[in-house]
Amino acid sequence: MRILAIGPRAYLGDVYLSLRREGHEVRVHAEDPPERRAFGGIIETVPDWRAELDWVGRDGIIFFERIGRGAIQEELRAQGYRVVGGSTFGDRLEAEREFGQTVLREAGLAIAESHSFAHPSLALEWLVRHPGRYVLKHDDTARTTFVGDHPEGADLAFMLRRAGEGRVLLMERLDGVEVGVGAYFDGTRFLRPACIDFEHKRFFTGEMGEMTGEMGTLAAYDDSEKLFAATLDRMAPRFAEAGHVGYVNLNLIVNERGVWPLEFTCRFGNPGFAVLAALQPDGWGDLMARMATGGTERFTARPGWSVAIVLTVPPFPAHTESSAPDEDPPVFFLRQPEGAELDRYHLVDVRMEDGQLLGHRRSGHLMIVTGTGTTVEEAQEDARARARNVVAPELRWRADIGDRFLRGERERLRGLGWLPV
Repeated sequence: MRILAIGPRAYLGDVYLSLRREGHEVRVHAEDPPERRAFGGIIETVPDWRAELDWVGRDGIIFFERIGRGAIQEELRAQGYRVVGGSTFGDRLEAEREFGQTVLREAGLAIAESHSFAHPSLALEWLVRHPGRYVLKHDDTARTTFVGDHPEGADLAFMLRRAGEGRVLLMERLDGVEVGVGAYFDGTRFLRPACIDFEHKRFFTGEMGEMTGEMGTLAAYDDSEKLFAATLDRMAPRFAEAGHVGYVNLNLIVNERGVWPLEFTCRFGNPGFAVLAALQPDGWGDLMARMATGGTERFTARPGWSVAIVLTVPPFPAHTESSAPDEDPPVFFLRQPEGAELDRYHLVDVRMEDGQLLGHRRSGHLMIVTGTGTTVEEAQEDARARARNVVAPELRWRADIGDRFLRGERERLRGLGWLPV
């Protein structure tokens, strides 16, 4: 196929490399200036994606990486192009926290108590009158969620005072197992199977430190149907009405009181795309074609588990635009991956210069490595072996991705009936 990919900075460049290895023709448009772009020296980009519409044609696929482009996608679909990415509805679900909670309530799902405020200062005034533990979420999806620990909200008050501008949501902090359920939507229905995933967002091993975008994920396609049917699948009519085409994930808290949806991700996440790729033997081209054309409902998924580990260097999880190119650290492999092994090393914010792979110091987000196995333990060791194969100055990664599941979450979900015994 011909695939035209559009994004802010080739964010999913690794997907495009994988598509090319599958034999597809791929052209990429990145919206940011070349000096700020990921995959420099690795992926050539086109300056104007609209000028490529004749090339991709109505038999190819146009792929949008991120949210916020739903209206453009719907315009292209109306013109007969096959577009994968999302919809205006999906944009709102992810970006407008209060709207997402309202839609979940209308679908008959229980939601945590939450309060929306036009400005953090208003949330702070409310917190003074209603002290407690809450989760702070921003309508600006680039801002990191903050989970309060202080029983009267003193830590949350500090974060609100430095939150800047924009609408925020304070959500009741629920105790339980945090688990995501996700599936690909083809404009009419969710493709099967759905997946379940367990994100690890804290920076340090043992769930310590600040919240990051994500440090790693445990995922499987097995045993997802019961939780999927009870939650995300109930949203299928709304996504069909919106003509949504793309991946959707719903983050949940599961406890003895029930299942509590927290938030939507209506795009290919990171490292979500990588942890699922290891379980999808037919590749991204097959899945994109199924989503774009409304093909057969089921696709092939490997049994067992996948573990993704995020490899970083400073300043991650912070971000800066001021770093000089000569500060970009070199990245080496003890054993150079080749052939199928390339599909287990997923580059993120890197570039190539004179044959040397370099990580962009601005983000420190180097790559994701994945491992699979019939058991969680096998998948963990498979992923750790690949992480140990990467060398870079000041390299950091969490070695405990999946431990939380093994040390109590699995048994709790089994006891509540969401996983088989």
